[in-house]
Amino acid sequence: VVREPNYIRIGGLTTWSEIVKTPLPRCFDGLKAAAREIGGIQIQNRGTVAGNLCNASPAADSVPPLLTLDAEVELVSQTGMRRMPLADFIVGNRKTQRQPGEILSQILVPRTVENAASAFLKLGARRYLVISIAMVAVVIEGDSTGCVREARVSVGSCSVVARRLKELERALIGVPVTVGLGSLATAEHLGDLSPIGDIRATAAYRRDAAFRLVQRALHACAVSS
Repeated sequence: VVREPNYIRIGGLTTWSEIVKTPLPRCFDGLKAAAREIGGIQIQNRGTVAGNLCNASPAADSVPPLLTLDAEVELVSQTGMRRMPLADFIVGNRKTQRQPGEILSQILVPRTVENAASAFLKLGARRYLVISIAMVAVVIEGDSTGCVREARVSVGSCSVVARRLKELERALIGVPVTVGLGSLATAEHLGDLSPIGDIRATAAYRRDAAFRLVQRALHACAVSS
């Protein structure tokens, strides 16, 4: 993990245990929380950031917090290098923009909201070693007047790819950062999600769980701001 003037660069082979142990700005707290939820300690010691992204599961725990950090990915091959937003890289269930012969070598996080509060919440059928039923990541940055200057909210396991809730983000701008922040989220703000019903949960349960997690994550960020 390398700090550059404009980016924090995470090498693709960085493990989740390394993410947890590395001193990082406050806005990475949500990603660190997600890192602690990826499998058990043995998996966190071996599993890599690039591996979790390239696996492209709708339930990949790292994707929502990295989306709230506006992360980009760097792909390298014998013919050169290209970079794209993480939001464009994952295109479906187990599907990415990675071409044959390419390796995801780096994840780049712009250094734009380093002092922002961040949170990650996950719901599963048990506490550990579980595939998410729903998960939410939030980044909230306040301004000098105590109002929201930047809001980023992402939901995973409730669509074929994790999604940012753009309408909710816009609704939060300029609102005072108080413990009531979560109450501003409504079910309508999650309208773009398309959860499925499976062995872990019904679609309706997933949608309601995501809504409650969004409210709680916003509250957590407000409390820590």
